[in-house]
Amino acid sequence: MPEQYDTTPACAERLDAEDPLAHMRDEFVMPVGPNGEAEVYLVGNSLGLQPRAVRTYIEAELDKWGRLGVKGHTEADREPTFPWESYEESLNHQMAAVVGAEPEEVVVMNGLTVNLHLLMTTFYRPTQERFKVLIEEHAFPSDHFAAASQVRHHGRSAEEALVTVSPRPGEDLLNAEDLMAAIAEQGDELALVLLPGVHYYTGQVLPLADLADAAHRVGAMVGFDLAHAVGNIPLGLHDSGADFAAWCTYKYLNSGPGATAGCFVNQRHLERTDLNRFEGWWGTDKATRFQMDTVFNPIPTVEAWQLSNPPVFSMAPIRASLEVFERAGGMGPLREKSEKQIAYLDHLLDEVLAGRVESITPRPLTERGCQFSLRVTADGYAGRGVFDALEATGVACDWRHPDVIRIAPVPLYNSFADIHRFVQVLDGILS
Repeated sequence: MPEQYDTTPACAERLDAEDPLAHMRDEFVMPVGPNGEAEVYLVGNSLGLQPRAVRTYIEAELDKWGRLGVKGHTEADREPTFPWESYEESLNHQMAAVVGAEPEEVVVMNGLTVNLHLLMTTFYRPTQERFKVLIEEHAFPSDHFAAASQVRHHGRSAEEALVTVSPRPGEDLLNAEDLMAAIAEQGDELALVLLPGVHYYTGQVLPLADLADAAHRVGAMVGFDLAHAVGNIPLGLHDSGADFAAWCTYKYLNSGPGATAGCFVNQRHLERTDLNRFEGWWGTDKATRFQMDTVFNPIPTVEAWQLSNPPVFSMAPIRASLEVFERAGGMGPLREKSEKQIAYLDHLLDEVLAGRVESITPRPLTERGCQFSLRVTADGYAGRGVFDALEATGVACDWRHPDVIRIAPVPLYNSFADIHRFVQVLDGILS
């Protein structure tokens, strides 16, 4: 039976009382708004909240550094520390569970755009005949810059090698059929498809498996930027058939500003000997790494793409965050709660703000995560001014040029009361 919603505060209170994950909110530090009370924090799509355990994990590594010095690389003398030389190994299994991959396909390293460049070095290998890269017209700027510079690195101009797909005139969303058609049309000239898992501006979820299949049918490689997807929606990354993917960990993975990123290489590529890589010390065989041999013997996992030893103080928050996901039961229960929150906010937008605010995020649940991209349509109100008013009242959201307010009820720490409060405040601003 479908959930019954109404617009009263009592409805939000009932939904929170029935929520089996409501206690997860206590695992996070809530920012304080301008009124001295906890913010209604709806901007986890940009920076997730701090798990309370982060401080313990970082302080444990600081303490270990002070007590052990260089011996900390090989010793884990007390919980919750881990030997620094293999610190990334403490993250791979839990991260793989979040993205739906095998542990050997996933590693935490570098930053998102660095990882995209490293992966494109391997999987974008243009020839005289096959050299084009397909992206979407309104790609996140960093992805566009990375793709364009990779093309130039191989001696071609972005004008001749970048193929872009846009929404249809008058529409905000990418059309999956148009993406498939563009892939088929480029055919033998297409070397790489690089697309987002969830679009940063609209919140649209793209059909990863269908896109990977379409790319492979014409002989192209395919990679995904999952910055807005990981920790937001369930991802069967291994089963999608993607050749590679990369993501940051500071949004829905709540690992802190600039935290170390993640990447994926499909299992079928891991032991290939014909792949080109930018190689570094940390990608060679662990058993012989410290013999200081100059013959590269790649680790038979995605760890072969590593360059340097792990930045422990940037990885410690990721351990704390991934353990929160594990305690929540993983992406299944989180998505179940998220779908209820999405439906609840849809209901409130329809009942309270119809004609004054529109959502450009797709309506079907299969095409969206927890992000709502909202456009103010009320006469006499500018979207930027409405955003500023929300912030001034203690509702944290974000603004994307030219006219979108993004909010994201995150199931790990946002309550149904947060959602009700947001709509109540927005209704007051527009009244």
